[in-house]
Amino acid sequence: MLRAVYEAADLNTGVISTWREDRGLLQISVARHSTPHQFTRSLNDTLANILSHAHWYQVWRGEIISVASPASPLRVTFEVSEFDPAPLVQIRERKGLVTVHVSRTATADEFAHALNPALEELLAGGQWFQLWQGEIITATASEVAFA
Repeated sequence: MLRAVYEAADLNTGVISTWREDRGLLQISVARHSTPHQFTRSLNDTLANILSHAHWYQVWRGEIISVASPASPLRVTFEVSEFDPAPLVQIRERKGLVTVHVSRTATADEFAHALNPALEELLAGGQWFQLWQGEIITATASEVAFA
């Protein structure tokens, strides 16, 4: 099963976001006391780092999109919403790009709590996979294949 999980955590001083990857899992920690402007900026750097080192892919209308795709390289961006009031998080996906809009009033805990079910739904759509040590991991465990 493929999962991306966000959590609010007490991180080292000066660290706003960190990540770790395992088979079927991407775990991202956000500093509990950071503001939306701080954690969206940090998450943009963190996700760029993840996509350049991890092996996650988007399948868009039969085409496999990666960070190295020339026409539309895979990116994930976080933005503080311009709307007030705004939903805690709102995800928009298109070919090569996922944009997460975050309410300017969201705490890190609220952000993680709202984002996790939205990501679960996004991944359940079947358009994402992880290549882990030669194994293709999708949102459905029965769809595991070897590359």
